[in-house]
Amino acid sequence: MVDKFVGTWKMISSENFDDYMKALGVGFATRQVGNRTKPSLIINMDDQGMICLKSQSTFKTVEVKFNLNEPFEETTADDRKTMTVFSLENCKLVQKQKWDGKETTIEREVTGDGKLIAKCMMGDVIAVRTYMKEV
Repeated sequence: MVDKFVGTWKMISSENFDDYMKALGVGFATRQVGNRTKPSLIINMDDQGMICLKSQSTFKTVEVKFNLNEPFEETTADDRKTMTVFSLENCKLVQKQKWDGKETTIEREVTGDGKLIAKCMMGDVIAVRTYMKEV
């Protein structure tokens, strides 16, 4: 099921990401960099079934390794310390981050036309980031 997510994905568009970062509590300077950065998303699996998700850009590279449905401590690209869990729900790779009484969810889905859509949700704020798979 995770196989369709495996690969290198190049960002082609980002909508409402500044408002999403504001909702997370990200400061102005970091938001400016975040809005200008178009990271590649690299997803792979090792022999034991552990998934590696890497967000790579000229500004910063962040990598997490995880097993589905197993909570772990994550340090995010904006330096939040979260308890994070990934799961598969309705063909989507769902990432839930909790910290300081707050929670955000990122749903990643591969569409019929081969795009990866990442929907970032914090309260009623939704950002949508779209990626194309590199060949």
